[in-house]
Amino acid sequence: MDREQIKLILPHRDDMLLLDEATLEDGVAHGLYHVRGDEFFLRGHFPGNPIVPGVIQCEILAQSACVLIADQCDKDSLAVYAGLDKVRFRSSVFPGDDFRTEVTLTKARHPFYFLEGKGYVGDRLVITASFSIAITKKSDS
Repeated sequence: MDREQIKLILPHRDDMLLLDEATLEDGVAHGLYHVRGDEFFLRGHFPGNPIVPGVIQCEILAQSACVLIADQCDKDSLAVYAGLDKVRFRSSVFPGDDFRTEVTLTKARHPFYFLEGKGYVGDRLVITASFSIAITKKSDS
């Protein structure tokens, strides 16, 4: 799916929509984000040596997970992080890189979904994480 199709699943917009492409194959969500170099999070991290912050890498994993559990959400639901464990940053991600994710569901006890995620640049593993997502109701504000 492309960004327009992803927008039908994710509520993120503008600078915080961090998936350019996504697919779901055999119970694995695959995401792709092209690091352009002009993103807001690169301006100050770090001047002269921009590196994609780890928290942004984690967010891309979570957005990929939402593709995997999209059928558990309705128009009044919102998927949010419930926990983030065992995060390991193995290598840096830079402007020009294609950051690719693989996310699998390990356990589900609605409204909680437990997942494992990996992020790659090419064949290089750059991040691994265990995390959980909770399905909540959207606020009326």
